[in-house]
Amino acid sequence: MDELELLKKDWVKSEDKFEKKSANQIYPMLLKKSSSIVKTLFYISVAELVFWIIINTLPFFMSDTYRAKHDEMYTSNTFIILSVLSYAIIMVFVYLLYKSHKSISVTDNARRLMKNILKTRKIIKYYVLYNLIMASVSMIFAFYYTSKHDPILIEKIEHFNNAQFLTMIGIFALFTIVFVTIIWLFYKLIYGILLKRLNKNYKELKKIEV
Repeated sequence: MDELELLKKDWVKSEDKFEKKSANQIYPMLLKKSSSIVKTLFYISVAELVFWIIINTLPFFMSDTYRAKHDEMYTSNTFIILSVLSYAIIMVFVYLLYKSHKSISVTDNARRLMKNILKTRKIIKYYVLYNLIMASVSMIFAFYYTSKHDPILIEKIEHFNNAQFLTMIGIFALFTIVFVTIIWLFYKLIYGILLKRLNKNYKELKKIEV
């Protein structure tokens, strides 16, 4: 059992005259834990930004054919806009988490810390939602682009009847759902665990405020 849990037990058992002292002892621990969690979230966001940069630069170190296809995709304005938007959103997210970490680190009362925790949770929620939407849009665009520019796929589609065309659309839709679900599970695992800890701190701070 950690020091915080022991203090909480003592706080419950103690008389009124010790409650204020116990609260003053618990708050710095909650502050430290919350700051540490948000710092971890910030590091994860930076790692994610680096990951996507590496993914997008890999084609330049692979085969000439793959590099040519990659370069061809970047002639599309839609693809360029999606790429720039994705990087911009991730960088904004990194900045907001960094700002949240700094705000929490210098918070001097429980009420303000609670507000900062709620703000951080909201940032994560919107960021995950954005990424799920962007993943779906990117998959749809990739399918549309390939169907219009890949000679092999174009030749096959031309000979499809309605049933075959609907089957292809169904397979693509299923693949997109699976892909987005995997991303959602990844975020739920990584960010979900940290947000649960942050939420636990929020509940403890609420008890102090009451």
